[in-house]
Amino acid sequence: MTGTAAQDGHRRVGRQGDQAHRLEVTHVDGDAYAVDVRGHRVLVDQPLDVGGTDTAPTPVELFAASLATCVAFYAGRYLHRHGLPRAGLRVRSEFTMAADRPARVAALRVVVEPPPGLDERRRAGLLAVASHCTVDNTLRQPPAVGVELAD
Repeated sequence: MTGTAAQDGHRRVGRQGDQAHRLEVTHVDGDAYAVDVRGHRVLVDQPLDVGGTDTAPTPVELFAASLATCVAFYAGRYLHRHGLPRAGLRVRSEFTMAADRPARVAALRVVVEPPPGLDERRRAGLLAVASHCTVDNTLRQPPAVGVELAD
């Protein structure tokens, strides 16, 4: 599948010859950072109670938002593919942090609110598709992660 667009708009990565997707994070001020990806900029910060200036979501909030927006995207595509309206589609996410070390998200919950009037058959299909979005799949089969210092 080299160079093939996936359903969520990302190129497939992992096979020899595939390109990795890149983004860059730079320090803005205090605990605030900017993420630059494909010409877009997203800010992250920390809440006031931990020393940030609360100008943007935290990285962990964006992590939960990433799952929720991926679920929403897949749900929306399912509805569109079946000629159903997306108006009223909502997705919310809740997460809890682990009480022990290392610091991490202990649990994530995503709730899909389908558009009004969706029949039971389509509700089941919507849930089946939405619960297998790329981010959900990645959490269920985690990638290798490496953190290193540049030369």
